[in-house]
Amino acid sequence: MRLHTKLMLGILVLIILIGFVFELTFTNIIESNLKHEIGTKALSVAETISSMPTIQHAFQEEDPAAIIQPIAEKIRKQVDAEFIVVGNLNEIRYSHPNPKRIGQKMVGGDNGGAFKGDAVISESTGTLGPSLRGKAPIFGNDGKVIGVVSVGYLQTDIEKEVSRVKQKIFIVTFVVLVGGLVSALLISFNIKRAMFGLEPKEIAWMYQEKHAILESIHEAIIAIDTNGRMTVVNDTAHKILQVPNEILLRGKRIDDFIENTQLLEVVRTGQAEYDREFMILDEVYLANRIPIFNDKKEVIGAVVSFRNKSELTNLLKELSHIKSYAEGLRAQTHEYSNRLYTLLGLIQLGSYKEAIELISKEVDFAQGFIEFLMKEIPDPVIAGFILGKVSLASELKIDFTVDRESSFRDIPEDISRDSIITIIGNIVNNAFEAVRENEKDEKVVSLFLTDLGKELIIEVEDNGKGIETTAEEIFKAGYSTKNHQTNAGIGLSLVKKSIDALKGSITFSSTPGERTIFTIAIPKRRGDVA
Repeated sequence: MRLHTKLMLGILVLIILIGFVFELTFTNIIESNLKHEIGTKALSVAETISSMPTIQHAFQEEDPAAIIQPIAEKIRKQVDAEFIVVGNLNEIRYSHPNPKRIGQKMVGGDNGGAFKGDAVISESTGTLGPSLRGKAPIFGNDGKVIGVVSVGYLQTDIEKEVSRVKQKIFIVTFVVLVGGLVSALLISFNIKRAMFGLEPKEIAWMYQEKHAILESIHEAIIAIDTNGRMTVVNDTAHKILQVPNEILLRGKRIDDFIENTQLLEVVRTGQAEYDREFMILDEVYLANRIPIFNDKKEVIGAVVSFRNKSELTNLLKELSHIKSYAEGLRAQTHEYSNRLYTLLGLIQLGSYKEAIELISKEVDFAQGFIEFLMKEIPDPVIAGFILGKVSLASELKIDFTVDRESSFRDIPEDISRDSIITIIGNIVNNAFEAVRENEKDEKVVSLFLTDLGKELIIEVEDNGKGIETTAEEIFKAGYSTKNHQTNAGIGLSLVKKSIDALKGSITFSSTPGERTIFTIAIPKRRGDVA
């Protein structure tokens, strides 16, 4: 059975139960109040009659009934009582609605209290049937009880009055039930629409699924309502805000934890913002801010996802390294393809001697250079990267050499290889660009590496056109002499950041039109300063 059906039936059963209890309780209250009211009325009439001097004096006459019966009948009709009976101490009637029963003994056996001098209300069965009676004693001149007045209303009349009230209560209860049924239908329909027709199990599963998705995302996620109070905060956001997961952030204002999030501005304008920088605890983050709309296209909140900018920078570095590897492999493949074509041509021309010499020369060079790299630069990542640059230089017709006096064996484990590759790769790439732009026939770039002493030394020299600006200028992000290229002006700024992270230093010397030398020094131990 679906949820809205259960809700409708549950509300309907509840209303029926409430209506039944209401009718039963109200009927009992009405019946009890009606009996009390009629009994009090009967007793009041009885006391009034018993205190009448005419009634008291009539007991001294030879025929009391002749005086009492007319008075009793007149009053009975005025108060709409079923009977008014006046009797003496022997319970002999002096009045009765049926004159034939005057002189007969009173029926019911409930005069004891009145004969003791008390006014009482009782229920008993008389000659006219079950009735509710008010009985009052009649006192003589000496203060003694000389008789009794009994005023009664039949139970059947009371029951008729209760039945009439019950009918009204039933009509009211029926109207309430119909209204309740309509309300149950409306409530169940609205709940179904608000829950998009989903069942509680489906909602619980979706909540667990959403929670798992939020926690699997590496980025921090925070959602707010229109008042700026947080509604969703994932674990990554807790870590960035340095707030333990045990502390509930839901319902708290986001401005109390993050300044200048601009989320409330997104709520106000309904415009999304992407890749905007802002600060959290002195760290720079990149944020995407998106408004949340309801089915009426009204903004009901906003969500922000943000990630540390340095992580994205590291990712860009890794992609740059992969791109460099790919370019190196492509260059090496192209270079060897050219040499294979040359070798094929020599064989087809019958120049076997020249072919053998070419093969021997290539084998000797490759084997010797690879052996040198394996011995002096045992780190496979750095060695492979340099080998790729050698192949790229060969394709670009650049004479790129690695000084055979180089040695890069003693690299501490805590120094990032990615940072080393970023430094070497960007400096060498800039040297390649510099020599390609000069007009010299000989385009030379050399690389020297050494790990002797307390520092790692990297030196790159080229015979390009040189640099005619200051160190402060060239290391700024965006500065470049290659205005015709996209993404220019990034390499040296990345180099500077990587060197600063390693507590190193970079210097350069340049002779315009002749050469440029970049020298990088990186301390092997973090406590040392280059």
